[in-house]
Amino acid sequence: MRQCSGLNEVLSPMAAAWIVRTVTVLTAMTLMPIALPALPGWSIAAADAATVGAAAAHAGATLDPNEQYRAYLIDDVARSLAGARRLREQVAAHDLNGARQAWIDARVGWEQAEVFTRGFVSDLDEEIDAWPNALSGFHAIEVKLFGARTTDIGAEVDQLIYHLTDLDIKVRKVPLNTQGLLNGTARLAYEVGENKADGGESRYSGTSLDDMRNNVAGIQLAYKVLFAPTLQSADPQLAQDTDRTIHQLTTLLSVGNVSALEPDKVRATSEELIVALQATAPKIGLRKPTLEDITQ
Repeated sequence: MRQCSGLNEVLSPMAAAWIVRTVTVLTAMTLMPIALPALPGWSIAAADAATVGAAAAHAGATLDPNEQYRAYLIDDVARSLAGARRLREQVAAHDLNGARQAWIDARVGWEQAEVFTRGFVSDLDEEIDAWPNALSGFHAIEVKLFGARTTDIGAEVDQLIYHLTDLDIKVRKVPLNTQGLLNGTARLAYEVGENKADGGESRYSGTSLDDMRNNVAGIQLAYKVLFAPTLQSADPQLAQDTDRTIHQLTTLLSVGNVSALEPDKVRATSEELIVALQATAPKIGLRKPTLEDITQ
């Protein structure tokens, strides 16, 4: 095969057209400007109009808020799975402190993704994060790793990795809908205020406060990506109030340890956030989350 000495070598019309179409598609898909070299005999104006139109349509499709949010979910689940795999490595090496840190690291992505997990993959949510009566998942491991101070948890870790791998597949394929994600956001706000404010779920590891912070980070992300842009246009004051309430909840959780929490204030602020999310629903064309939606 003949090798070209450089892009400035004269290309055949067919080859030149192919390069233009390829670069145009990649440019539209990445939404990044690309500087094209000057090639003799062709120009951007000669690009196939149908190809350009299709590329632009593809780029526009990627801007769907649910799919934007999916990209964050994929990252969160991947982070949790990576932490679980490191946990297996540390357990195999009988490194108690290393295993504990890997467990803590794996929790971050999981807690941020809980807007999605309870409503869309409830079976996996139960297998991965059942609490307080956990027979498998994170908290069954936590009891042995932090409570009993043992690394004899290989089977439990393998099971966790199995379920997180299943989640990693499903988070890429499960159809997302904005109503379900709004319900999940309100549900997670309820969990923070009602179920976790009095001490949290990760008491053996002492990371309950981190769980709550990561939950609120997940709530804030969902709000910013999925709801805030439309709400800002429909009701700027409600958008501002909702954002302020999320910020207040974040501030309340910024204390040094769980004993310094003010449970009543956390609970009241969580309830205020739920009310704001319920008020948001009709403003953005959704149904208000019901008590059943929030507490199930």
